[in-house]
Amino acid sequence: MQAYYVQNFSVKINIQNILPFKEDGIEYYADTCLPLVDAVSRKKLKFNALARHTYPGKRLSEDTVGLNSIGYWDANEPQDWGLDWHRNEGIEIHFLESGSMPYSQESQELELLPNNLTITRPWEVHKVGNPVIGMGKFYWIILDLNVRRPHQNWSWPEWIVLAPNDLEKLTNILRQNEKVCWKADKRILDCFQKIGKAVDTDNDGSNASKIRLLVNNLLLLLLDLLVVEEVKLDEKLMNSSRSVQLFLKELDVNLSESWTVEKMAKSSGVGLTRFTFHCKQLTNLTPMKYLMLKRLEMSKKILLDQSEMNISDIAYLCGFSTSQYFATMFKKHEKCTPLEFRKSALNYV
Repeated sequence: MQAYYVQNFSVKINIQNILPFKEDGIEYYADTCLPLVDAVSRKKLKFNALARHTYPGKRLSEDTVGLNSIGYWDANEPQDWGLDWHRNEGIEIHFLESGSMPYSQESQELELLPNNLTITRPWEVHKVGNPVIGMGKFYWIILDLNVRRPHQNWSWPEWIVLAPNDLEKLTNILRQNEKVCWKADKRILDCFQKIGKAVDTDNDGSNASKIRLLVNNLLLLLLDLLVVEEVKLDEKLMNSSRSVQLFLKELDVNLSESWTVEKMAKSSGVGLTRFTFHCKQLTNLTPMKYLMLKRLEMSKKILLDQSEMNISDIAYLCGFSTSQYFATMFKKHEKCTPLEFRKSALNYV
């Protein structure tokens, strides 16, 4: 067990928490923010947060279930760390009060400036820093809406008290657009500053009511901002085809898993028939044929990049049950054995 001391509280992180875990066959990493924790332990910046699960900070009380992390950091000297690509267990709202911050989300890279606000959905990968975070005061909140895929219905914490019509409008806007960065107004700045003060003065949940009110106020201000911006909405972003598309993208780094069509459908969060239909539409292949194609593509890359690796190890890495089955399928598709492919390609070079 390794302990990091952050201001006046201890954040204990077991090494098991930073190892990958699997959910329906997809490999994830719990977001422990270890580079941030390490930077705070070295007194590189000021940090304060309330959190649960593996997120660093003082522990949140049960009065705010659904809120996974809320807090800020304040870096007023050059930094030597960043938060690499990761996802969060919920929707995350970031706000930069001062300074500048390299930020990337999915395929977009940008430099956050004062009063910039970003929105990250649970399925969107993002990173802070390129590679280091720069200097600035940076706030965030992470709300778990019990979703991991775009087509799933959002379930807000019960203490979110926006009127049903307003909450539905906010949900639809957030689900049907993927704009990354917004210019916030002074009301949002004031709200985040009040959140920072509430986090600073909280003692074992003493500010739970205040934090609930502030988060509700922030969501209302966010709704106002999105409505004024007249965001262009796209319903296709929240259909089941989108979820299957994202799963197929993730599949590239999970090819060693013992996949079946049923497991793939479950991981996508859709039914077997619908998964098969969307996979055929998106790839022009059945799920198992697509899986085979991706495994063979991976094996060819390894054959060339890792010229000393034996065929059995390559077969295992690519998800084939035996080296013999790998060799059979490889020859069927490439008209040569894996070793012949390697020798021919290397001789050609």
